[in-house]
Amino acid sequence: MGNLYLVGTPIGNLEDMTFRAVRVLHEVSVIAAEDTRTTGKLLKRYAIETPLVSYHEFSGPEKVAELVARLASADVALVSDAGMPSISDPGYRLVRAAIDAGINVIPIPGPSAVSTALIASGLPTDSFLFLGFLPRQQKARRAALQDAAPLPHTLIVYESPNRLTALLEDIAAVLGQRQLCVARELTKLYEELVRGTPAAALAHFGSEQVRGEVTVVIAGAEPDSAEWDENQVRAALAAALTDGLSRKDAAAQVAAVAGWRKRHVYDLSLTLS
Repeated sequence: MGNLYLVGTPIGNLEDMTFRAVRVLHEVSVIAAEDTRTTGKLLKRYAIETPLVSYHEFSGPEKVAELVARLASADVALVSDAGMPSISDPGYRLVRAAIDAGINVIPIPGPSAVSTALIASGLPTDSFLFLGFLPRQQKARRAALQDAAPLPHTLIVYESPNRLTALLEDIAAVLGQRQLCVARELTKLYEELVRGTPAAALAHFGSEQVRGEVTVVIAGAEPDSAEWDENQVRAALAAALTDGLSRKDAAAQVAAVAGWRKRHVYDLSLTLS
């Protein structure tokens, strides 16, 4: 029976491959890749001639079954376009199927945008929560941020460069001016780390089109933090009401994270148009 190797690949700089990862990719019978074109460039860089097959978010159960069948007699490597497979990609489906079939799963550690952005952010690293990509729609995105608002863990999210400005505006509206770090194009030629508040990040990026891969690291809630001031409560209420919540529901949602009594938040909501 073969082994399923989960091989970390560079998130930008191709020199970040490990010796072990290169060896394993040379030795397996086939490499299952999120995008064969992207992985093909990496294999060319290291003169790896192992055959490639496609495995991505649109691959159905048949593809999983095909790879598990191959694993019955040969080693297979799973890679993503960048970083560790199964982080914000469908790799876990193959991993689960392999485990259920009694196949040995072996992780080959490598780069990850999550840990890379976190350690460079300057924010606490002892406890963090990875939220992946937040919803595309503003209402659902703000709801996700609201759910995370009371948590003390450092928060990490991936975001499309096209939606970065909208995300920063939502962070400001829901979480206030917490410290954060926008990590763009990590390990690449135009790597950029912007640290500060949402307002500072918005001012930095301005109205220009943001390019490249983006990871945002956000400070968690302060333990026993002081209650929000009135301006923060007003801003959060306005955001919740804009999202279509009733005054009662908006007041309950904001009071839960603002340290205010729900009745006082509701009374304040009556002063908003």
